[in-house]
Amino acid sequence: MATLDTDIKPISQSPLKEAVHAFRQSWAGMLGLAILTSVALFSFVGPFLYVVDPFEIVWAPLTAPGDVASVPLGTDQLGRDMLAGLIHGGASTLFVGLTAGFLTVTIGILVGSMSGYYGGKVDEALMRLTEFFQVLPALLFAMVLVTLFPPSIFIISIAIGIVSWPATARLTRAEFMRIRNLEYVSAARSIGAKNDRIIWRVILPNALAPLIVSATLTIGIAILFEAGLSFLGLSDPNVFSWGMMIGAGREYILDAWWTISLPGFMIFLTVLGFSLVGDGLNDAFNPKLRER
Repeated sequence: MATLDTDIKPISQSPLKEAVHAFRQSWAGMLGLAILTSVALFSFVGPFLYVVDPFEIVWAPLTAPGDVASVPLGTDQLGRDMLAGLIHGGASTLFVGLTAGFLTVTIGILVGSMSGYYGGKVDEALMRLTEFFQVLPALLFAMVLVTLFPPSIFIISIAIGIVSWPATARLTRAEFMRIRNLEYVSAARSIGAKNDRIIWRVILPNALAPLIVSATLTIGIAILFEAGLSFLGLSDPNVFSWGMMIGAGREYILDAWWTISLPGFMIFLTVLGFSLVGDGLNDAFNPKLRER
């Protein structure tokens, strides 16, 4: 009597499910996701649990952490609650990072996809534009943009996005140049698909993996950029952010370490979270790394 073959291999999962499974197996990705989840909860749920106005003077200036129970993380140079500042500053810092990252990726994909797909004179013109922005001192150019308009976190986000897109554009261009002559793209052309459909529905979905990884790293860079601008006094003084807290307390770093160290640690933790998530996504979307 014939026996059933028990060595039959299961049907392989879809690439997306395989990537999700690989990301779950990545300790770096899961640690980064846990860090970012904690930071998000701290920033967006914290104001409902710790109801203190970050601009309100609550105690004597430069009170050290742990000295007074009502201000567990101490006060800054004006007597404002450091914990309230960290909680409210997280929301604006994350907003700048996500908004600037989205703008950077959007501009980069638009420029890079057009350049990589059409080639020729279009590629030449767009790459000259990309090189122009790439050779500009990014921080100085962002400072000029911020000083031309009333200071706000939205203006800062736009300024960071405008100066940060060239790297994403070059990555997108390289992916489009690699994919545009593959068989499934040629098949789409042969059945009469228009260029816009080929770009956005055929090539872009297959080029997203490295772009997603790049986007997570871009958000971390944008957060550091915002901290630099705030440190130089170019942020909105009416909105708390971690960078603004560092800039305001820089003169007291030798006498009150917590005014610099606590917001600096939050920036470090958040950027580390995005970097670890990027590493996890890189492992998940890269089949060669997935097999290690």
